[in-house]
Amino acid sequence: MAKESMKARERKRQKLVARYAEKRAALKEAGDWDALQKLPKNSSYVRLRNRCSLTGRPRGYMRQFGISRVTFRKMANSGMIPGVKKASW
Repeated sequence: MAKESMKARERKRQKLVARYAEKRAALKEAGDWDALQKLPKNSSYVRLRNRCSLTGRPRGYMRQFGISRVTFRKMANSGMIPGVKKASW
């Protein structure tokens, strides 16, 4: 389980990325690298980290489901994800 402070920091970064997305795109299009460099570092989408939507775990993230592999396994074993059969894990 991720710390609440880490989750809050990630939410703050997501807001910054959304706020500066158009401005960054316009500056890149114009080739104004000096102005682009003066924007906040956390406003770049590269700084975002994919996290499990249930636990906040940053590693083992499965994009298709939006959760970590550990959470996926628990949910699949309990039958909460339809169409998934246990093979050998």
